[in-house]
Amino acid sequence: MRIYVCVKQVPDTSGKVAVNEDGTLNRASMMTIINPDDMSAMEQALQIKDKTGCQVTAVTMGPPQAESMLRELMAMGADDSVLISSREFGGSDTYATSQIIAGALHHLGIGEDDLILCGRQAIDGDTAQVGPQIAEKLDIPQITYGEQLELLGKTVRGKRLLEDGYMTIEAELPCLVTCVKEMNTPRYLTVKGILKSYEKPIQVLDYNALKEEPLIDPDTIGLKGSPTNIFRSFTPPRKEQGRMLSGSGREAVRELISELTASHVIG
Repeated sequence: MRIYVCVKQVPDTSGKVAVNEDGTLNRASMMTIINPDDMSAMEQALQIKDKTGCQVTAVTMGPPQAESMLRELMAMGADDSVLISSREFGGSDTYATSQIIAGALHHLGIGEDDLILCGRQAIDGDTAQVGPQIAEKLDIPQITYGEQLELLGKTVRGKRLLEDGYMTIEAELPCLVTCVKEMNTPRYLTVKGILKSYEKPIQVLDYNALKEEPLIDPDTIGLKGSPTNIFRSFTPPRKEQGRMLSGSGREAVRELISELTASHVIG
């Protein structure tokens, strides 16, 4: 059994957003972190590995700088990793990204007992589209919004976290599951794990390696081929610091009304 964990390097939300002239994010100029939902997916894969001894492979699409993220995931316990990186892939939207990743996974090989784990969504897009689109392109079952996961032979049982409750669903392997961050708490890195991570392989798949994949259409990848484009990216304005009103309840209410009136919020 092999578990592929699809991960994404995203901008650190505590830093500033750098934007290119074409509206895409200048990721090389920003502080980055591993997408939180993807970290949960990796931890789930490692918990399964602890029980079964299966192989765990981290997969990401991004610039060469994403290698540092893959090293961190291998330090956590992933056995190896795959970096999908090429200029032809730059600026891809969710439709293009999902077909590239699906093509890469097809290229690597999906066995009948394999499992693909993804984060529910990335914090830089919040679309929750890439995982389900990968499953559709690979023509395999999917379980979304997974909070709990259990392997029962060749069957996966997932507990889905929904807005109004939970849903338990089963699917046959191979299967794709998108994981919410509430699924678990990612483990800490160890010194031994960090040292061993530099002995583990990172396979790089560029455009030339994947251009013959039937799941990838060269006309619908990259910035020019993506059906959707980013209109504008910006750093949200910081909110002004709040102010506490002192005094009794009536005094505080009078002061609040006076402040709102002076600011023309109320008449």
